[in-house]
Amino acid sequence: MNRIPFFSENTLVKTTRALALLLFFSLSAMAQKQTPPAGGTPKPFNIPPAQHFTLPNGLKVTMVPYGQVPKVTISTVVDAGNINEGPEQVWLADLMGSLMKEGTQNRTSAQVDAAAAKMGGTLNVAVGADQTTVVGDVLSEFGPEFVKLSAEVLQRPLLPATEVDRLKADQLRNLTIAKSTPGAMANEKFRSILYPNHPYGRIYPTEAMIKSYDLAGVKKFYDDNYGAARTHIYVAGKFDAAAMKKAITEAYSAWKKGDPAKHDIPKTAGKRALEVVDRPGAAQSTLYVGLPVIDPSNPDYMALRVMNAILGGSFGSRITSNIREQKGYTYSPSSQLSARYRDTYWVEVADVTTAVTGPSLKEIFFEIDRLRKEPPTAAEMEGIKNYLGGIFVLQNSSRGGVINQLVFRDFHGLGEDYLPTYVQKVRAVTPEQVQQMAAKYINPDQMTIVVVGDKAKIADQLVPYQKAAAAPSGN
Repeated sequence: MNRIPFFSENTLVKTTRALALLLFFSLSAMAQKQTPPAGGTPKPFNIPPAQHFTLPNGLKVTMVPYGQVPKVTISTVVDAGNINEGPEQVWLADLMGSLMKEGTQNRTSAQVDAAAAKMGGTLNVAVGADQTTVVGDVLSEFGPEFVKLSAEVLQRPLLPATEVDRLKADQLRNLTIAKSTPGAMANEKFRSILYPNHPYGRIYPTEAMIKSYDLAGVKKFYDDNYGAARTHIYVAGKFDAAAMKKAITEAYSAWKKGDPAKHDIPKTAGKRALEVVDRPGAAQSTLYVGLPVIDPSNPDYMALRVMNAILGGSFGSRITSNIREQKGYTYSPSSQLSARYRDTYWVEVADVTTAVTGPSLKEIFFEIDRLRKEPPTAAEMEGIKNYLGGIFVLQNSSRGGVINQLVFRDFHGLGEDYLPTYVQKVRAVTPEQVQQMAAKYINPDQMTIVVVGDKAKIADQLVPYQKAAAAPSGN
């Protein structure tokens, strides 16, 4: 039973007085225009000197001493992933990654897990669009031993036939779940428009595809795409450099070189298109609004990052302030620069109430148009640059975070000075450059718009966005 608290008259009087005093001092502070002190300017991130070496078979190694905690993260990155799948092989790379966790030719999966646990960590396999990673974070004294364990998983996976059907059943369940969510539906449609007939545009397989996969196909995928020439090992943390180098050399020198990475760079071009995926009865509409832009190797990319943070890529961004804070159309809109090898797209994503689907698009295009026409203020720029610099430093506050930055740097060919000069380059971006980036790359006439929602209720709202001309702007 819920009880109503009893307050005596004396208690109520004291409480009232306390609240009155609190209100008085609060109003006094407001009257004096007291504000919290401004945050400090983010400092540059200086990574400790790294040791690099390459084995005769082409395998690359980067080792960075980092932190004081007696742990080390070892991440083995192979340039192979969904990009290497054929039109009828979607998620085949993921099936292979799952099978790699099912043991080696010398150990069962339970024995692999137990070995990693004794080292104070776990061993994980992650498959992405362009790369597959075998990674673990273990106590420093076990670093060389973990190198041997991860090499065994990567070079001599058992790929047991007995587990194929179970893992395929897992994929079928995951597919059903994903295809029922509006965000996944919108992303699939958006990517298929941007990347027709390309692996980047094939997000989900069909049930028939998954059911057709067999062990022979998995093994062929592994043989065709895995080898030392595509592999880069990253080590970060506290470790004995000589012992680590010795362990890596012994564990990987005999691995086949294999073929170099094959980069299937898509030929994308923005085009004005509106696609509606019907979800009868939906209380919300999911919006994807975006277009291809430059990739991280382009000199303009840093300024484009700042532009994105101002436009929609931070909680204090213009689109967020407009359709979340001012209008109340949505709870968590956001924009992002989604990068792959020599390919990136900008996209604004929002789940909005069905009744304001059209008005939400109107405000998104209004903010795009406003930034294309006039630069942000110096105060707005200062806040966003501090935010980006601070987030960058936070991202580098762990061993795994440092490795993620190194992988990004190396994959996109950004050079050794990328990390130590990042904050300075962000702070060097001017308001005029931000406006130029919006005008140059965020062109409404080339926007692809995907809406997942109740078509019967939103069709009339979307009429202004069916034409190639820019959407009407206004606030």
